[in-house]
Amino acid sequence: MTTSATQREIRDRYAAGERNFAHIHLAGEDLSYADLRGVNLQGANLRGCDLSFADLEASDLTGADLRGCLLFSTNLRGATLDGALFTRADFDSYTRFPEGFDPTAHDMTQDA
Repeated sequence: MTTSATQREIRDRYAAGERNFAHIHLAGEDLSYADLRGVNLQGANLRGCDLSFADLEASDLTGADLRGCLLFSTNLRGATLDGALFTRADFDSYTRFPEGFDPTAHDMTQDA
């Protein structure tokens, strides 16, 4: 089941201890600087989100749609990215990916 939420709702729910946001619809939301460590975002629609400076360390993004996202200085260390879509997502030299992840193989764009 897919549910929609705003960035404020996600931040509030995370602060209250919730970590399961599987299949949530957040397309286009501004989640920059969000602390979302260890969340379950399996199958989430994050298309076009601004995730710049967000902390998604150890999160599960299996099958998530991150096409067109801004990932400047985003922390994805230890995240599970199996089957995630990243076409035209932008990242920079400060973006941190899981070990062995190759952003160019996922059709991502590196900005200076």
